[in-house]
Amino acid sequence: MFTGLVEEIGTVAAIGANRDSRGDHFDLTVNASTAIDGGALGDSIAVNGVCLTVTALGETSFTVGLAPETLARTNLGALKTGDGVNLERSLLPSTRMGGHFVQGHVDGTGTITAFRPDRDALWATIAVDPALMRYIAPKGYIAIDGTSLTVVDTGEDWFNVTLIDYTQQKIVLPRKKPGDTVNLEVDILAKYLERLIAVRGDSAITKDTLQSAGFIKEGAN
Repeated sequence: MFTGLVEEIGTVAAIGANRDSRGDHFDLTVNASTAIDGGALGDSIAVNGVCLTVTALGETSFTVGLAPETLARTNLGALKTGDGVNLERSLLPSTRMGGHFVQGHVDGTGTITAFRPDRDALWATIAVDPALMRYIAPKGYIAIDGTSLTVVDTGEDWFNVTLIDYTQQKIVLPRKKPGDTVNLEVDILAKYLERLIAVRGDSAITKDTLQSAGFIKEGAN
């Protein structure tokens, strides 16, 4: 489990297929400092929002394995040596919860369609498959490449967020350009709500089903 508060931007040192005594595998090695502080083999680190297991640990880097499912569902397979990646270590019981509950289980990818400066802030618009948009709501949480952000506006197949200056300096999103892909993890509460309603026999989330489940008061707009 993670918070979506990026601890540092690591740098891809190596990525690709390898073969050794373990057989064929696909590895990613990242140069880092904070993310490996106090670390050990088997630890979980979120790389661009993907929860991965440390398989090798050096003084200035760590290595994780990428399964075919991970490569198919995320943007990690498109990384190149020198690329920056968001890094966050998994939660400790004593960790302050400053973002939201992020599992590190990417639901899909979106495509950056536009950036728009707004004084020292930066707006980013992301195009998304409509099937995933049903979980994304204005003022709700979204994890973009593992960064906990608040959704501002939504459309049928897009949403946008705004980044304050401090956040822009700490994550990889502003380094990207329109057309680049980002990993997306929707708020787990939305998926549980849909599952709850499906078990009750309702086919879709509507105002009536939300009201019957007690999530909104009768007569509310």
